Amino acid sequence: MEILDKSLFEKATEEEKAAAEVQRESVTYWQDAYRRFKKNKVALISIIIIGVIAVLSIFIPIFSEYGYAQINRGVENSLPTFEHPFGTDTLGRDLLVRCMIGARISLLIGIVSATLVVIIGIVYGSVSGYFGGMLDNIMMRIVDIISAVPTLLVVVLLSVVLKAPMDRLFLQNESLRAIGLLGPGLFSIFIVISLLYWTNMARMTRGQILALKGQEFITAARALGTPHRRIIFKHLIPNAMGAIIVSAMVQIPNAIFVEAFLSFLGLGVSAPMVSLGSLTSNAVSGVYSYPYQLLFPAALISVIILCFNLAGDGLRDALDPRMKNR
Repeated sequence: MEILDKSLFEKATEEEKAAAEVQRESVTYWQDAYRRFKKNKVALISIIIIGVIAVLSIFIPIFSEYGYAQINRGVENSLPTFEHPFGTDTLGRDLLVRCMIGARISLLIGIVSATLVVIIGIVYGSVSGYFGGMLDNIMMRIVDIISAVPTLLVVVLLSVVLKAPMDRLFLQNESLRAIGLLGPGLFSIFIVISLLYWTNMARMTRGQILALKGQEFITAARALGTPHRRIIFKHLIPNAMGAIIVSAMVQIPNAIFVEAFLSFLGLGVSAPMVSLGSLTSNAVSGVYSYPYQLLFPAALISVIILCFNLAGDGLRDALDPRMKNR
């Protein structure tokens, strides 16, 4: 066996050694996205503010000596004080507790509605984009029809139609009475958002699936005889999850705004339960005499929606590999 002559080899220079070193640690897509998100201070602060509001909305009503529907005689329309930091309304009810209950309801509506929209939109859009052809054409025309439905009209109709059956279901059943206090308007909002607001998610998911289903790994999965359901839910949807998460994050403030708008019109949460929209609606009549009653719930709505939008922008930048060097 021939032995190589060591004189034929030269030691690498320091520059060559430096060029051969790994310039960047190997990380997964989600780890890289998390690192980029942490660098976005605005988005990170927005997430923290949302978390703080969520925690306060849970614990302040629990530990406060005042209930959200408790009437306190002698302190009606009181200005903000140490005892009542947000003041009181026309019946002497503590506005801080009522605003926290309203924030709790708004966050609940935003998260639940976004979850329903994501589930419906992902399933519908992935099936449409994956199978294509005539099925895709029919499903997208259905989406166009649903998108043309006037949302406010449907909410009004559902509020009227659902009032009697919801009252019978919740208020006459002792085990469901606490849920019934939210009123049929809240469930109408859930139903309307689930039925009408998933269309944008379906279109986005369809576009992602169309871009991915021609990739080599999908062709390989088909060649191996992988069932369609497994290809959709194990290969296509996970690879489109970045765009889906961003769209879901944007849907939450949209749902909160819809609830606030409908409650402002008297079509949302039923009294004595409150939401931020109903609080602003009640405060409008006395805005010149007691502006603080409108200021606090309106500011809370604005902060929540703004933080969700900023956090969504941060997630979009973090999950987009093209933003890596920006």
